[in-house]
Amino acid sequence: MESAIGAATGLVGSVVNLLSNELVGAYVASTELGLNSVEIKKDLLRAQALLQEAQTRGAKDNHGLKGLLQELTVKADEAEDALDELHYFIIQDQLDGTRYAVPDLGDDLRGHARHGRHAIRHVVGNCLACFSCSSTMKDDDSGGGRGAAAVPINPLNATKTDSAGQDGPVEKLKFHRVAMSKKIKSVMEELHSLCEPVSKLLCITPHQGSTETAVNLNRPPTGSISAQHTLYGRADIFEGTKDDITSGRFYTETLSVLPVVGPGGIGKTTFAQYLYNDKRIQEHFAVRVWVCVSTDFDVLKLSQQILSCIQGSNSPNQTTSLDQLQISIAEKIMSKRFLIVFDDMWKCSNQGWEDLLAPLRKGETKGNMVLVTTRFPSIAEMVKTTPSIPLKGLESDEFFRFFEAFIFDEKKPEYQGDLASIAQTIAKKLKGSPLAGKTVGRLLRKEISRKHWMEVLENNKWQNQENDDGIMTSLRISYDYLPSHLKKCFQYFALFPEDYKFKNLEITYFWIAIGIIEKDEDYMEQLVENGFLVKENAHWSSQQYYVLHDLLHELSRCVSSQECLNIYDSKRFKADAVPKSIHHLSITIEDNYDVTFTEEMIKLKSKVDIANLRALMIFRRYGETIGEILNDTFKDVEGLRVLFIVVQSPNSFPCDFSKLIHLRYLKLGTWDEVTLPSTLSRLYHLKLLDLSGWHGSYELPRDTSRLISLCHFIAGKKFHCNIAEVGKLKCLKELKEFHVMKESVGYELCELGQLTDLGGELCIRNLEKVTTKDEAMEAKLESKGDLKGLGLVWGSSDAVDGTTKLVDVLDALQPHPYLAALGIIGHGGTSGPSWLCGDINFELLEYLHLEGVSWVTLPPFEYLPQLTSLTLSNIYEVSEIRHVFGGATNKSFLQLKLIVLDSLPELIEWVGVPNDSFARLETIYCRSCPNLRTLPFLREYSAGCYNHLSKLEIFDCPKLSLPPMPHSSTLIFCHVRHSSAELTYSAGNNMYINGYNSGEVDLHNLRKVEKMSITDVSHISMTELNNLKSLRRLDVRRCSFTCHGLQDLVCLQYLTVYNCGVFFPWPTEAAHTIKLFPASLETLEIEGESGMQSMALLSNLKSLRRLDVRRCSITCHGLQDLACLQSLTVQDCGNFFPWPTEAAHTVNPFPHTIKPFPASLETLEIEGELGMQPVALLSNLKSLRRLDVRRCSITCHGLQDLACLQSVTVKECGNFFLRPIEAAHTIINPLPASLEELEIDGESSMESMALLSNLTCLTDLILVNSENLTVDGFNPLITVNLNSLKMYNRGNCLSRSISADLLSELAVARTNLLPPAGSYQLRELTVDCISAVLVAPICSLLAATLHTLEFWYDHRAESFTEEEERALQLLTSLCFINFMDCPNLLCLPQGLHSLPSLKTLFVQDCPKIRSLDKGDFPTSLECLLVQGCSPGLQEQAKKLKGTEPDFNVILELE
Repeated sequence: MESAIGAATGLVGSVVNLLSNELVGAYVASTELGLNSVEIKKDLLRAQALLQEAQTRGAKDNHGLKGLLQELTVKADEAEDALDELHYFIIQDQLDGTRYAVPDLGDDLRGHARHGRHAIRHVVGNCLACFSCSSTMKDDDSGGGRGAAAVPINPLNATKTDSAGQDGPVEKLKFHRVAMSKKIKSVMEELHSLCEPVSKLLCITPHQGSTETAVNLNRPPTGSISAQHTLYGRADIFEGTKDDITSGRFYTETLSVLPVVGPGGIGKTTFAQYLYNDKRIQEHFAVRVWVCVSTDFDVLKLSQQILSCIQGSNSPNQTTSLDQLQISIAEKIMSKRFLIVFDDMWKCSNQGWEDLLAPLRKGETKGNMVLVTTRFPSIAEMVKTTPSIPLKGLESDEFFRFFEAFIFDEKKPEYQGDLASIAQTIAKKLKGSPLAGKTVGRLLRKEISRKHWMEVLENNKWQNQENDDGIMTSLRISYDYLPSHLKKCFQYFALFPEDYKFKNLEITYFWIAIGIIEKDEDYMEQLVENGFLVKENAHWSSQQYYVLHDLLHELSRCVSSQECLNIYDSKRFKADAVPKSIHHLSITIEDNYDVTFTEEMIKLKSKVDIANLRALMIFRRYGETIGEILNDTFKDVEGLRVLFIVVQSPNSFPCDFSKLIHLRYLKLGTWDEVTLPSTLSRLYHLKLLDLSGWHGSYELPRDTSRLISLCHFIAGKKFHCNIAEVGKLKCLKELKEFHVMKESVGYELCELGQLTDLGGELCIRNLEKVTTKDEAMEAKLESKGDLKGLGLVWGSSDAVDGTTKLVDVLDALQPHPYLAALGIIGHGGTSGPSWLCGDINFELLEYLHLEGVSWVTLPPFEYLPQLTSLTLSNIYEVSEIRHVFGGATNKSFLQLKLIVLDSLPELIEWVGVPNDSFARLETIYCRSCPNLRTLPFLREYSAGCYNHLSKLEIFDCPKLSLPPMPHSSTLIFCHVRHSSAELTYSAGNNMYINGYNSGEVDLHNLRKVEKMSITDVSHISMTELNNLKSLRRLDVRRCSFTCHGLQDLVCLQYLTVYNCGVFFPWPTEAAHTIKLFPASLETLEIEGESGMQSMALLSNLKSLRRLDVRRCSITCHGLQDLACLQSLTVQDCGNFFPWPTEAAHTVNPFPHTIKPFPASLETLEIEGELGMQPVALLSNLKSLRRLDVRRCSITCHGLQDLACLQSVTVKECGNFFLRPIEAAHTIINPLPASLEELEIDGESSMESMALLSNLTCLTDLILVNSENLTVDGFNPLITVNLNSLKMYNRGNCLSRSISADLLSELAVARTNLLPPAGSYQLRELTVDCISAVLVAPICSLLAATLHTLEFWYDHRAESFTEEEERALQLLTSLCFINFMDCPNLLCLPQGLHSLPSLKTLFVQDCPKIRSLDKGDFPTSLECLLVQGCSPGLQEQAKKLKGTEPDFNVILELE
């Protein structure tokens, strides 16, 4: 019933509004229709009033009335269309100076008609006088051309050749008077006949009562005991709130009110229950009271409940005197700390809330708390004394634990088959809502079977449950509580994708377009206050947007199901289930289309009245086939008010785009070179045109200025500055940019003068072409009170002779005093305008930007009291900023937050400002001011002068006097650079000092710094440095100070010392008496000489886990004492093992007792000679997992005993696999079988694959430049578990290919020794022999898993044989293929286009490949890289750029 009343109310209102238009009303009253228009309008107004009353109060179900309302809705719909069509042709007459739609009123009414014409001229801006576009419609019908209504003479659609600048006017629709008159007469009579019976029934149908009363009956009472055994997912918030209450920020307050706010079913009551019953909370409060408020906020009743709870009574107190109740409550809690919970609060007034809290404020103790749970942010905002706790959905892991608890009734989950994955999929759809988890968990519990769970998943069964504690029931209560106008607005969110970011302007004009509201009434904010929307800030700009609460999107679909259809899942979409009453349709499908989609769309055409759809919204671009389906389905649309569409060709537009005469809101997008349809200029009713997603041609139709109803044009500046005769768009609210172009008609400043409603921001460019003051005054900027921002830009031109004219022109461009932002760029006059540099009257100006002006004197900024941002850039004549006598006071710049001084080469100083004038300054940016000496806001003032300063940047201002930096503890970012000195402080905890010394650095303002880098500093105050107790990481590079006191940095965890020769000025003998480092140190990196001689100085570092020493003479003495060390890197430290060199040629020159490394080591990296040869020194490293050795003569003897070793890298060691003579016949496998990753590069001592035969656990194997390696003893089983295999030779080793030999062995072994192909796991393969891979045995073995295939350094391959092409087709899982440095390869494989999963193709350094045709690629390809190939191939690749929006072409690897 409610839906029927709402639909009828909206449409009847639309008809009444159209009849209120004088010329439309006059036509309906004309003699040729013979209607009693006065009576019709009177009855419609009465019906409208009764409908609005019924909508407000609610009406009980009445089947007869419901049927009549549906008939009334249909006829009102038809009447609206007919009258709207008439209005369209009336506008067209006014634009063209014709009289086709002028009503025949008879002699007595001609004066009225003339009055009507005068009125409409006023609305469209005296179009008869200023519109010169001639009609192409032939006057072949007497009396103004009568015939059938609205038939296009020659409908024009978008084509790639349809230039917006073509000669001749755009052909228009023809008005057929007889057909129009008959249509209006018929539908108005039918509509009128329904008004009386509907009005009578509305008068006698009883109301069902207010919405609030109905909701109140359905609200269950709540108590303080939770039925939920565990509080899931709120641990951090819960513990933090508990701490705040018992010992934190609330503990010292007399009374704190803390709201917990969130949508229905999110867990507010459960959270409050757990807090209320927590043991620490119970002990903290002497009195605890729980009150369920619900929708009945009655101060007397609530006070009775509070007093009863305090007294411990089981029944409410019966005292009816509020005064007595308040006195009693105040007495009871006077000396006791109390907690009162008001749960589920739906409404309250300011006065009522104050009355309720009055006795609670009398408490004499500290720490009293009131906790309020509510769905409504507006209530939370009203009652709070501290920021609210906003509850959102549970995080995915916690929610799944919660979900499982309800599925398995708090028992251990027991899944069968794939039930666990089904449960995970269902859980994702529930958006973390606890109530949804309960509802669906119980539903799944009924039957633990795959069939039942799949039914729940596929049919969203929880949405259809009508039990009182279901999720949709709970959310529906919030919806029912909304006022009727907000209910209607909320319903249409169903048409948008989930998680859509709504902008207020766009959604408001959407509602206006479909006729449910007439103007912006701030409904989005009202929906925020009611808890349906959340307002968020965009990360990339200052704009705000709105997001629908999770699961409320599902609710919007439910409540709008009779009017709105959102096709969001091609598999679940069934046309038979779609109601015939659908008027608004959207397609938001993200997944691939199901095969049945075509059939269902064909059915939809017979189910829904496509021609009369009011909204059609297609949110993304689809493939060509689906595009054809959509085009065919919607080819007959005519009644659209809203159209969203993404086009990929001219044919993507609806077939008769020019006939969409009712369109109010049009959103077009494209990624292709498509031109906008020239017939766009015929959409006279269009109020909002959104081209923000249009990336095709920027050319607008020539007659865009005919869109006289257009209020908002959402598009980039390229579109805005391209509207000829823009002054005809009288309703336009914002024009981002206007270019003066005297060589083109319609681009003079007088066009701006006609835009009286202009607001937002406007930038006027090419002002150098304006030569006179009178011409500038035609812009009428001073009268534009809604304009918030103005930019005035001059280019370089000799068109103006002398600076006097420039000053006059700028004087004439005076804006309205309410202007908030002003920018003047490139003005060549010697002085500024009088309205800015003389008698200033811009008290609301907040932003001022002056750039490239030639003024000698700057404006008196002190007379701009609201100024928050000041930018001065590229001004070469100004040498000082000096304020007039008596002008600047200590209140002059109190609002200023941002100052930018950029490229002011002659500026020396800013003087004449009191010291405390910049108290609110937040950001200072000063660059390229070589002569600048002093600034009033960069002095050493008293504490408190920089309380708001957060960002400071100063570059290339060598003479500028600065206090020690950073000079304020509030700074979050500070960057100062001059000459070679640089200081950076960022994110509040990172500090970088380069070339600064003591006296220039103020470390006492860095109490919270956690990371610090000091470079090229000769002296720094170690006393101040050691006070940085929060410092966790310190990097010291090329500094000449010592580390005295470093041990006082108790939080230091990471220390890097690079080429600091005297940083550790202590001998090794002092190791037992001096503690250089804090015990907290976990990572130490030393590179270059630092004064440290041995590891003995690290003896107190019991927490050290990682140690890197590079290029220094430190020895390993004492290293074994670092019991927690896990990672050690030693590079080019020749004296690290200082044992006698004469023992270097023996098998083991070190005694067995020498264990230089601690047994805790897990990672060891050795590079360069260290005086160590055999690995036997590692024998005690039973925990070692990773070993990396490079450029050293170490051997692998004894490595096989390290059973935990998982990763080994050997590069250019030469002797690594050489074995002692006595062990040559006993050690076959030098590496432990536990190994998972092995990389061998340039190791000449590796001669046989037999050395690796025991490594069957390998997952990653890399063999590079192993010139002596043979496949003798190769064990094919080492390849079974591989995920990645790389085998190639390069440089001097190209003569042979180990990959060819090994893959040949693998192909032979496949039939006898290897497990089935499906057992292989290889995902990445890199080889230097194409022919070795592209053979059927290998490709079939890898077909199911191979994801990445790379061919590197194959100098033998020239082309692909048929056998190789066939083998390539077997690799159906291949996603990435790379051809690199294959200099003789003449072409790419022909079968690339048949690889169904291929997404990325790289071609690098293959100079002989000549051809690159996109037809050779599969449709799945997303990225193509071509680099280092022939110029012809590079050019072919360049042409492929931009051919598809999802296809990326890269010509240089970045």
